[in-house]
Amino acid sequence: MICGVINAIINFVTISQLGSLILRIIRWVRKMLGCECFYWSKVTDQSQPGTEFYNLPGPIPTWPQGSGFSTTSISLGELEVCQITKFEFIWACNTSTDGKQGVSFYKPIGIPDGFFSLGHFCQCNEKPLRGFVLVAHGATRDKPLNNSNNYVPPLLNPLDYLLVWSSHDSNDENFNGDGYIWLPQAPEGYKALGVVVTNNSEKPKSDEVKCVRVDLTDTCEAHRLIVNSHSRFSNLPLSIWSTRPLHRGIYGRGVSVGTFFASSYSSSTEEINIACLKNLDQNLHAMPNIDQIHALIKHYGPTLFFHPDEIYLPSSVSWFFRNGALLYSKGKDNSSGEAIDTEGSNLPSGGTNDRKYWIDLPSDNNQRENLMHGDLDSAKLYIHVKPALGGTFTDIVMWVFCPFNGPATVKVGMMNIAFKKIGRHVGDWEHFTLRISNFTGELWSIYFSQHSGGEWVDAFDLEFIEGNKAVIYSSRAGHASFPHPGNYIQGSSKLGIGIRNDVGKSNYCVDSSEKYEIIAAEYLGDGVVKEPCWLEYMREWGPTIVYDSRTELDKIIKVLPVMVRYSVENIFNKLPLELYGEEGPTGPKEKNNWIGDERW
Repeated sequence: MICGVINAIINFVTISQLGSLILRIIRWVRKMLGCECFYWSKVTDQSQPGTEFYNLPGPIPTWPQGSGFSTTSISLGELEVCQITKFEFIWACNTSTDGKQGVSFYKPIGIPDGFFSLGHFCQCNEKPLRGFVLVAHGATRDKPLNNSNNYVPPLLNPLDYLLVWSSHDSNDENFNGDGYIWLPQAPEGYKALGVVVTNNSEKPKSDEVKCVRVDLTDTCEAHRLIVNSHSRFSNLPLSIWSTRPLHRGIYGRGVSVGTFFASSYSSSTEEINIACLKNLDQNLHAMPNIDQIHALIKHYGPTLFFHPDEIYLPSSVSWFFRNGALLYSKGKDNSSGEAIDTEGSNLPSGGTNDRKYWIDLPSDNNQRENLMHGDLDSAKLYIHVKPALGGTFTDIVMWVFCPFNGPATVKVGMMNIAFKKIGRHVGDWEHFTLRISNFTGELWSIYFSQHSGGEWVDAFDLEFIEGNKAVIYSSRAGHASFPHPGNYIQGSSKLGIGIRNDVGKSNYCVDSSEKYEIIAAEYLGDGVVKEPCWLEYMREWGPTIVYDSRTELDKIIKVLPVMVRYSVENIFNKLPLELYGEEGPTGPKEKNNWIGDERW
């Protein structure tokens, strides 16, 4: 009974963040009463992770000069920031009973003179050390307060620190070997941008980090869960999340600081008590100019491999038009469509997808078959370059066009059943995205688009074919992209039920570093990049086709053992609509990631 009361008190105290002294007293009493049922497993000195930062397989070249790209620091208006990737280890802990999983906490080092830390860094031990935190200093311009002459500095020391969480579970007076997470208490009108971690109970120094004036910050949100100790350490609950700006995409000005959010709750919906930065430089001077874009593509452009058994290969858009693609329109006699010129200049331009126009293959069987199988020799990657994370990163979006998307294959346990119709459609647009740091020009990660979703893959998890050029694998018939060869299941990989995505290396490939065309880079201004006429075609690149998909699915379900039918039917119901050919696919500009961030 007493232990239960004490445990309730300590949980309340932790949540209320009353400070280290009260925590020490309550934990000492709890230990004296024999309530030590749970603990946080510490990492010994012998198992501490290294602090050597992951590097790309090849050296980064000297980029062409001009603009503020790759100059190590970026002006955000009243603040200038640098990206720090060198860290000093603070503390680590195991988060699994076998001791194989863990997280480590670091502080940035090698901070340039005049710059200040904004928070500490955390990551899982299973991965190579790979991350960053931003450090900042104020620009020379003064900011008046309420139109008065009072100077309001962009950075200030916190007033105090609140203890968010502590792993301490011993009677050692110095608490050596334990971890403490502190939240800076910002002065009025300022925001904390990260937390501070120590391995002893002493509060951090007042100048350990800086708080930022609120008008220079933006809202951030919890993103990826780094650690959740609730299941094992019920007396010492802790969740740690990476953060990202809430407002992202071309027009988002939120800047990721690289710090983390610590909480005593497991839900990411809890209000975040830290912020991110905001880029107030409307010109985004750190973005690459046109010469730098070409250099980046030449250096990093991946090779896109298609499956050895792929029969629906890519082509250029002009080849597709030149070899018989036709434009159809609602309300007209559609016995024969209108030929499309090579540049697509006679396509309806602008507006939105009103479903009044669509592109289709010709009725002649030979011509139709020729178009469906594409033309690898003409294929190229269509490049859209746009700012990411407030212009501190550049997204190089690489679009690939395939004239036809083949039918899907469903996997149910040991059975593989090829659909005859489901998944088939004309005009398939797919993409992958390179995210590059504007501080250094370093490739940070690649986004792999996979039907209705996708995933970001860090550089250390990529496969490289030559220098810093990664490999992209395109799935057979469906053309979703993946980082490694194999068979991927879209559905339930645990049950082995879902749509198959088979990928592998073959002689069918396109080198994006050589075969590409830049089609858009809005931030460069008018006239720098000429957008092709077909890019403004906002309607459908294939006809709307509604298959009687239930018939095919029901045939599969009926032959399955009774005990798995319900599970299989539930999974089928959750598969993306585009696999059923519900409507014709649209072009790149109609996708929500054209101006927005990737789905992740």
